[in-house]
Amino acid sequence: MLRLQFKKQRGDFQLDVALAAPTPGVVALFGRSGCGKSTLVNLIAGLLAPDAGRIELNGEVLFDRRAKISLPVAARRIGYVFQDARLFPHFTVLGNLQYGLKRVRDTHVIGQDETIALLGLGSLLERRPHELSGGEKQRVALGRALLSQPRLLLLDEPLASLDVARREEVLPYLEKLRDRLSLPMVYVSHQFDEVLRLATHVVVLDNGRVAVEGDINTVSLSARLRAIVGADAVGAVLDGTVLSIDSQTGLAEIAIGNGALRIPAEAAVGTRVRVQMLARDIILALRPPTGLSVRNALAGVVAKIERDDEYSDLIYVGIGDARVIARVTRVATQALQLGVGSNVWVLVKAVSLRGHALSS
Repeated sequence: MLRLQFKKQRGDFQLDVALAAPTPGVVALFGRSGCGKSTLVNLIAGLLAPDAGRIELNGEVLFDRRAKISLPVAARRIGYVFQDARLFPHFTVLGNLQYGLKRVRDTHVIGQDETIALLGLGSLLERRPHELSGGEKQRVALGRALLSQPRLLLLDEPLASLDVARREEVLPYLEKLRDRLSLPMVYVSHQFDEVLRLATHVVVLDNGRVAVEGDINTVSLSARLRAIVGADAVGAVLDGTVLSIDSQTGLAEIAIGNGALRIPAEAAVGTRVRVQMLARDIILALRPPTGLSVRNALAGVVAKIERDDEYSDLIYVGIGDARVIARVTRVATQALQLGVGSNVWVLVKAVSLRGHALSS
């Protein structure tokens, strides 16, 4: 576990955090700019000291103000990847990677050859940083951090300075790190699509406090998250398993709740896949659909109805052991006479969905 309970005052801003996140896995710190995410990771790393409190990683105390314990940065064995890669300009890629090895102790998280292969750096080793793209620089920074043999990896918005194409280039490598290494990671982001793809545990920060935390499936349904991401990004995040692949359409059939979805996904049969179903993309029906282009229809039961704004409701629908949200007008809620316990069909177009493969 990563256990944090501390306070830190910086000018008029106070960070006051208490949380316990499971390790290994990816703990995503999510929230608006200025909510305290970067301050929090700097406190974990030892670059800042809490005014009060305690930091514990897997049973070892890194900081305890009351007990007067404060391990120095080097002794914490924490790798740090910043928003900008911060590579040494006078070193080649290989030289930057080998700099990480200077901090190696007896415990080896990953070797040099494995790091190079995992991050696809083989063709870049003789280049210098000015010859690399932004995405390539971040992959080298990841490799250097890994080769320092950390027991925890901190990533402070590592994709924030990249354009969309470069972000898409780096994200698969981060997914590989999550799936192949039993290395705890804390990942800072204000982009929920990154959290969706990477997180095993989500901590939503708001104005220096933990607004909500838990697995992404639970947090995705939280009203506190909705207040941050806005109405258009509201939706359920569900994990399922690939049942089959249609060779003609290329669509994967994913077991979700008590039914199945057909979505575009590059994943083999048996692979676990994470799917986001945005509330704005869901249509509710009282009967099984006929004569529609929509091919995804899941039987469900209304579990809760919440007012979203002056004109809209959020309808929470249970589909077996999973739950989704539909955003509909209040006129539609009344016309369909929806209430808790109503039987409905959840309809969503395949092109509205995208699956992200998870480790098995």
